Amino acid sequence: MLSLFLNHIDLETVRNNKISILGCGWLGLPLAKSLVDNGYDIKGSTTTQDKCQKLVEDGVTPYLIKLNERFVEGEIKDFLKESELLIINIPPGLRNNPKKNHVSEIKQLIHHVENSTIKYVLYISSTSVFKDEVEFPLITQITLPNTTSNSAKQLIDIESLLKTSTKFESTILRFSGLIGKDRHPGKILSGRKNILNGKAPINLIHRDDCISIISKLIKKHLWGATFNASNPYRHTREDYYTNYCKEHHLVLPEFDQENVSKGKLSPQEKTDIKLKFYNSLTKFSIELNP
Repeated sequence: MLSLFLNHIDLETVRNNKISILGCGWLGLPLAKSLVDNGYDIKGSTTTQDKCQKLVEDGVTPYLIKLNERFVEGEIKDFLKESELLIINIPPGLRNNPKKNHVSEIKQLIHHVENSTIKYVLYISSTSVFKDEVEFPLITQITLPNTTSNSAKQLIDIESLLKTSTKFESTILRFSGLIGKDRHPGKILSGRKNILNGKAPINLIHRDDCISIISKLIKKHLWGATFNASNPYRHTREDYYTNYCKEHHLVLPEFDQENVSKGKLSPQEKTDIKLKFYNSLTKFSIELNP
């Protein structure tokens, strides 16, 4: 099993520095800004006019793009034109619209991608494609997606659509729960009662780490692969969120003690890890599927 330590090797540069990022939101915008700062020519999409100025201020060429089940709204051809890499960073949006068919939306997008200059697609997916279970299964490079939730099942279908295209190569990057300076589930759980799955392991990853991973995958030109990325914590949800609320002087959450907890384990360093990244915020592992 080959292990690569990317902070100890020389990284290749992509042949074309033009990148299109579909979805410049909480993760996509700072990602775009980071790539601009590193010399990339970035086109970024948003669904609202008022966000375009922010993209311009950060050095990103803005586009109003919106997916739906029948067609893609906006200047999608120009958005993709001359770019070699497309980063798809848009959530299914099923929480607000449970009947939405996000797979059909991506099918409409793929039609345009296959008729563009795009050679590579990086799809930001989620470790929610793996089912939470009583046994807390360890997610490894051979673990197959097995979720039963509608939202995550659509992610699985989209991953398959992208990987089977013959017009471009796709890399799937599955993140666990995203956290950052201005976003933490501990704030949401503060004061809540009867929270389920308190004994399950925590599965989170910091936004800055996500940006670091994406940047290094681009520089290393790692296409046609699947990655699972999560901080290898071994804290339970109950311990982690209780301690977080204590440290930030928030009302403590109360967890259900009667029902059996369900969850999953992110890979630890001593499992079959292909790539490891380190930064000042945290240490985490990223595992490559063959």
